[in-house]
Amino acid sequence: MEVRSIYKYARISPFKAREVTREIQGLPVSAALDLLAFTPKKVAFLISKTLKSAIANAENNANLKPDGLVVKEAIVGEGPTLKRIMPRARGSANRIQKRTSHIRIVLSDEIPIETRKTRKAKLEQEKKAAKKETKNEASESAAAPSDRKATTPKKAAKPNK
Repeated sequence: MEVRSIYKYARISPFKAREVTREIQGLPVSAALDLLAFTPKKVAFLISKTLKSAIANAENNANLKPDGLVVKEAIVGEGPTLKRIMPRARGSANRIQKRTSHIRIVLSDEIPIETRKTRKAKLEQEKKAAKKETKNEASESAAAPSDRKATTPKKAAKPNK
């Protein structure tokens, strides 16, 4: 079963928030809370607040135990931008954009199909397999010309007059 929580109009840039949400995707809830507690960024507090809300929703509304929950999705969308101006020299003005975010966290009690660790291990295996293939192709291509040389007869040298 999936449970979600949304924090709307958070006063932080979505770009800054996505950096932290990428780290908690696929983690168990306890590990995600620990990671957020020791992340020295403003957005870590906002995300942990949203995560705690999602945990409370799971306990109270869906009767799920927080021990078995996993962060299935942690998405940061762009909210409305507050546009302000800053006076500049000679009567001109620059625009200041104060960006907002919508933070959405989805928790699931099902076993995750792919976590960050499994995804990382899978990518490493694919890289190793690709390296082996390139080595095999290189050795085959290196072996092929030498076979050709061995099969072609050498021409006899012309005698000098």
